[in-house]
Amino acid sequence: MAEIDQERRLKKIKIAIMRNPKFAFWGSIMMIGKTSVSDNCPTAMTNGRDETYGRKFMATLDDKELAFVVMHENMHKAYRHLTTWKKLNDENPMLANAACDYVINLQLKDLDPKEAIIAMPMKDGKAVGLVDEKYRGMNAKQVFDLLKQGGGGGGGGGDGFDEHDWAGAAELSDEDKKHLEREIDQAIRSGAMSQAIGDGAGNMPLDLAELMNPKVDWREQLREFVKAICTNRDTSSWRRPNRRFLSGDVYMPTMVGEKVGHIVIGRDTSGSMGTSERNSTASECKGIVEEVSPDKIDMIDWDGAVEAHQQFEGNNVSDQDIQNMRGGGGTDPTCVARYLKKKGIKPECVIILTDGYIDSWGDDELWQGVPVLWAIVGGNTAMSPHGKTIHVD
Repeated sequence: MAEIDQERRLKKIKIAIMRNPKFAFWGSIMMIGKTSVSDNCPTAMTNGRDETYGRKFMATLDDKELAFVVMHENMHKAYRHLTTWKKLNDENPMLANAACDYVINLQLKDLDPKEAIIAMPMKDGKAVGLVDEKYRGMNAKQVFDLLKQGGGGGGGGGDGFDEHDWAGAAELSDEDKKHLEREIDQAIRSGAMSQAIGDGAGNMPLDLAELMNPKVDWREQLREFVKAICTNRDTSSWRRPNRRFLSGDVYMPTMVGEKVGHIVIGRDTSGSMGTSERNSTASECKGIVEEVSPDKIDMIDWDGAVEAHQQFEGNNVSDQDIQNMRGGGGTDPTCVARYLKKKGIKPECVIILTDGYIDSWGDDELWQGVPVLWAIVGGNTAMSPHGKTIHVD
């Protein structure tokens, strides 16, 4: 029997997926990057842009199983897993890989429950891949935290079947990352249009639908981002008394992880920020601070340089403090990163409020590995190549 041409087989399977109305959304995602078959790749992997499939691994899969793996890699691309969750990989690569896979595989099984087109790979009658109902509706960070609490176990489907090319993703240049962000954003929008004009069978996950819609509830997303920094909320500590009860002379412990310890809010005060943009971002600062109750806030106004730096304990931020904004020059948020590094400030998270007309976003190293949320106002569709980006209506 002649050896199967795996390159031709892979191409045929990808075309079949893209032509199927149920998978109409995914065609544009699959066109991003290069697809190759390798003798050196043990299974399959992506760096967030390019896909690589191991020749020997492919030979162990039937067509439906290979189609499942192809969709799996393209979901990694669509969700930007290899850049969004770099920090999780730095902390624990095994759990980061598992968390991303749990999110993807459950959605893939929902996409084709009767396995007409794709089917999870099997070995000795058991699924080869991570899937568990208890993680339904969660993102990779939430799954990661649960896996950490459970000592790394997860159950529900054996081992993962692919590699995650975090090193390859890290080697992409800043320009490559920016271009990739634009490609993915355009592909999501194009996929949604293909789905809309088809027979309605296309299945786009709701969280991907949110990525293409700039009119999001940005206040809720800001709050969720800050709250996500808090973990392990179920342990109490007597080291720091709970201030809610001190006024009544009651000494109670504070829950560890009950609040964020230290956040930075960087407000774009450059010349391109109009009065309405400044007012809307400034007014939200106090609401966010009050809800998450951080122990410490550094509020930094910046344009081409840091123009003002205010420090607050707890939520003791007055309306006057918020309205007092200084700046009016260029737009360079890296000045905030350099300032934090110079001053030895390393908060639990940074929130940058900006119109997004930015030449340089910096990189993870410049931001000291601290989670950064970019809240972009004014209708600009720019995307940061690192951290999380939301577009403010």
